[in-house]
Amino acid sequence: MTHPNLFERIGVSREEARARIRACFDTIFSDPEENFFRPVDADSACMVDTGNIDARTEGMSYGMMMAVQMDRQDIFDRLWTFSMRYMHHEEGVYAGYFAWSTDLSGKHNAEGPAPDGEEYFAMALFLADARWGSGEGWKDYAFWARDILRHTLHQAELVPGGQPMWDPENHLIKFVPEAESSDPSYHLPHFYARFAELADEADRPFWRAAAEASRMYIARSAHPVTGLTPEYAAYDGSPLLRFRKPWAFYSDAYRVAMNIGLDCLWNGRTQALCDVATRVQDFFAGKTEEEYRAYALDGTAFEEPAMHPVAITATCAAASIASDSPSADGWLRRFWALPMRKGKRRYYDNCLYFFSLLMLAGEYREDF
Repeated sequence: MTHPNLFERIGVSREEARARIRACFDTIFSDPEENFFRPVDADSACMVDTGNIDARTEGMSYGMMMAVQMDRQDIFDRLWTFSMRYMHHEEGVYAGYFAWSTDLSGKHNAEGPAPDGEEYFAMALFLADARWGSGEGWKDYAFWARDILRHTLHQAELVPGGQPMWDPENHLIKFVPEAESSDPSYHLPHFYARFAELADEADRPFWRAAAEASRMYIARSAHPVTGLTPEYAAYDGSPLLRFRKPWAFYSDAYRVAMNIGLDCLWNGRTQALCDVATRVQDFFAGKTEEEYRAYALDGTAFEEPAMHPVAITATCAAASIASDSPSADGWLRRFWALPMRKGKRRYYDNCLYFFSLLMLAGEYREDF
């Protein structure tokens, strides 16, 4: 279904919003200078993290989601082919999972998976099945979506020595399969609500419980005043400082506001999450992209500049779908006036820019 165009609140028509979406998509996939879509084989391609010059399951699954939303099966299949040919593990403790990072030829930089890639792969594949139908082999989209989700929950039963991506008791997604902790930005209750309809029938109650558990988790991991959430957190929602970073709110965490917006768009309001969206918008209101920093959850700023300032503005705007802040329409205006990022770090910013634009325009669909 098509959702309301929130940009109409600032005088932007659906036709204008759709034109901006098409231009953004073309920039990401075909602009001679600013694209980050790279052909690899005659039938495969990858999305390049331009800041790290690698292909990641995050970006591959993001690219597939963009392609299915824009009805580009040709792009979707090239990305999925690369993912299966070069990233998918056929044996070992990670069998059924995807290596989270490869170089641009497909050689593994790491063997372990990142669960946010698997959940985006599964959702994109279900949508591909709904939009184009499933074929054979790697093009049996629905089969592979269910296979991915089966492994994320039952890896310990399916593979000797394997670990699942979700905790079977608390229904929370893990940071990595071996960790007994999470990442608030990995929590996608809007996807889990669809998995509860489309995954293996025996697992559907788990996904229904996971959707509710994730909404509760996001709310309790957020600061009660600023609404900021940590990049990494314990199961009780308390922040974990990893990779020698002294700050809690940084790049991964920007996605939480966007995820709240999409859950509200697809499934309706959850007031506790709407409160988080409101607080985040209020916290950043009045700050410019040049002023954004790394933050403690209470809003204490570090000297470290935000690595992805365009992503902060984009995701704050996406929060307008759920927010009760008086600044919500101001965020729409600010985002509409904001150009896509150029240069080395454009990959992450422009992925979140595209998704935020898509949902605010009412064009991010959960079925076809």
